[in-house]
Amino acid sequence: MRTYLLRLLGFSLLLGALPTICIGFASYYLAKHDMEEKVNEGNMQLLMQTQMRVEQTLKSLEMSATQLANSSLVQTAMNGLLTGEDFVQVRDLTTELTNLQTTAVIKQASLVNFEKDWVVNLGVMKKLSEMAGKDEFYDYAAMPMSMFWSTKQPAVNNSGQAAGIDADAMPPAADTISLVEKIPLLPRTNEPRGLLAVHISAADLRDALAPDNRLGINYILDSSGQAFLSSREQKSSYADINRDIFERVTLQGQKQGYMNAEWNDKDVAVLYRTSGYNGWTYVSVVSIADITKDTQKIAMFTLLACAIILLVVLIIGYFGSRRMYLPIRSLFELTRAMEGDSPSPGGRRDELAYIKESIETLAVSRSRLEEQMQGQSAHLKEFFVLKLFTGQMTDEDFLYRSRMYGFPSGWRRLGILTLQIDNLQETRYQEQDRELLLFAVNNIVGELLPVESRFSPILFGQSQATLLALTSDQPEALKRQMGETAELIKQKVEQYLQLKVSIGISRAYDSLSGTVKAYGESLAALKCRISLGEELIIHYEDLESGESTESAVYSHLKLMEEQLVQALQEMKLDKAVEVFRQYLSAVLSKDSFMNEHHMLLIQLMSRVMRIVQDQGMPMNKVLDGDNAVERLLKLQTREEIALWFQSRLFAPIVKLLSEKADKQYINIADRIVRMIHDQYDGEITLESCAAALSFHPVYLSRVFKKEMGVSFSEYLSEYRMNMAKVMLETTTLKISEIGEKLQYKNISAFIRTFRKAFGTTPGHYRELLDKEALESRR
Repeated sequence: MRTYLLRLLGFSLLLGALPTICIGFASYYLAKHDMEEKVNEGNMQLLMQTQMRVEQTLKSLEMSATQLANSSLVQTAMNGLLTGEDFVQVRDLTTELTNLQTTAVIKQASLVNFEKDWVVNLGVMKKLSEMAGKDEFYDYAAMPMSMFWSTKQPAVNNSGQAAGIDADAMPPAADTISLVEKIPLLPRTNEPRGLLAVHISAADLRDALAPDNRLGINYILDSSGQAFLSSREQKSSYADINRDIFERVTLQGQKQGYMNAEWNDKDVAVLYRTSGYNGWTYVSVVSIADITKDTQKIAMFTLLACAIILLVVLIIGYFGSRRMYLPIRSLFELTRAMEGDSPSPGGRRDELAYIKESIETLAVSRSRLEEQMQGQSAHLKEFFVLKLFTGQMTDEDFLYRSRMYGFPSGWRRLGILTLQIDNLQETRYQEQDRELLLFAVNNIVGELLPVESRFSPILFGQSQATLLALTSDQPEALKRQMGETAELIKQKVEQYLQLKVSIGISRAYDSLSGTVKAYGESLAALKCRISLGEELIIHYEDLESGESTESAVYSHLKLMEEQLVQALQEMKLDKAVEVFRQYLSAVLSKDSFMNEHHMLLIQLMSRVMRIVQDQGMPMNKVLDGDNAVERLLKLQTREEIALWFQSRLFAPIVKLLSEKADKQYINIADRIVRMIHDQYDGEITLESCAAALSFHPVYLSRVFKKEMGVSFSEYLSEYRMNMAKVMLETTTLKISEIGEKLQYKNISAFIRTFRKAFGTTPGHYRELLDKEALESRR
């Protein structure tokens, strides 16, 4: 009996010891590895929460500052010259600056007017030129950004004056953080009219950081790599770590990561995360020893568990204890893995108590996460609408999201309005402002239309799209409602932004799955701008009912091409522009919605450029770039196309041809003049000169008169009369001989021409010469 018992106990001990020992060692090593990963994940989550707390404070202040800078009170003050007598206005400005208080304490706030030379802050109003810290404002104005956060902290000596820079000195922790907003905010400039500078307490940002504990030390680096909220001693101790983080962020582009480092002769794990909002980097430093020291407790706990299991196997048997303990142990391990933590060292707790505390912690974390997601709901709404437009979301999923984010409900039909900006060339904006203008239009639509009547407006490429929730079933009522909404949006955009826009309207549809097709219909409607012009509001239904099947006669287009080329060759820019507008009207009336007009316009551009090649001139003198065709294909309205052809093709070609013709005219006129001077006493005629120069006489006549101001015969007659005058003065030839020498067969004609040129006859002119010579000899 005792042998059987010993064998049974030995078998039970062997059967229980091997799994227990294996599980113990595996649990120890897995728990050690998992703990390090979970601690790092927990610290990264803590870092993200810290970042969101800090940025929520900064963004709240930014919004308040922007509203104040754009308020009528500030705009009125920026246009006036404030003095000490304007105490009411100064008081109002000071009150508004004081009201900027958010969760962060404002140390100082200043409204600066560079043009009018005044500053209003929480204390007083004074002239900017008399203010001791005016250089700080000018430094802010020189920054390229229109709105930014400054963590710069000037160093001061004991006397209060700016201290000299010491290469070994470490700047102290910042007392204030500055928000600077230039006035006006747009466009960006280094010479703004004024600015709003708000200095908040750095202590509030320090309070927003997660408190230092045994799992990590948290601090923030600014965009230059300085721990501006840390003390001098902390900066010195973190210097190497901060340098490595700065290199990873700036040189390697790693905006988030993990690395091992050495700090105060200890190995530490460093987690960092760079914010895309203002370029600050949030850092958490965790001692590896603190992470791994809890594994010893895990080892002891595992050993104890093994001993207990072995004892239970000896007493009541291995199988019974395993069946009872396995569910609780599994739940405990799962909870600990999800938490990424271990029981606190304050004392032992049973697994059920730990699971209870873990569930309570998860509930609190979920509540905080829901609060944070409320602030991001607007962006999430736009994201889900964007997915709907791209066909990445089903009706069921979107309906679920609708209930979650408060999208319109109870609608019967849907419709899409797609807005695009027309030509920017004749406005005060530039092409690079198009995306910013679309963002402004999107904000106008979001504020203009009630929330219950539309989904979140979105930006899609070069378009702004709005999904309307319609409550009617009648086609005419739906069309009228969408048209009135589009007209309202168009009027407000023109009122606030002075922009010309066009809006395409899709057909009404009854299922969210039809959104992609409806968006395509609204874009198709917008293509009518190429034939109908700018500032359109057009329904896709009108396109379907008004489609034309007429075909253009290409021979007529070819004839207009030749007329256009002839006008350019004759250097008649106005005529060329008029012919091109007729050509464009013919092309667009033929091809309202297809892309064939692009091919015809490229063909016309090639035909026009042949004029430059035929004249032996380089094409780059007309098109100074390689993207001419690409730019032509992007033109969307008739006026844009006409203006592009006139300014980029026709005008440069006419200028080149005119310059070349002027040079050619001067050369021809000089050669004719030389021929007249050499052959004036011979049988020289316009036809003989034309034959010698290989030009048509009519062409030579026009060129000569254009350059010399007189006709060929007038110049020849005038030159011959001048030579007759010279002959009368220097020779003794008879008047008839001089006339014959100058090819005058009739002496009377010679005398009449001479009298017309000099007011006297040749004989009388010679008598005057003889009389003057006789008087001079006396």
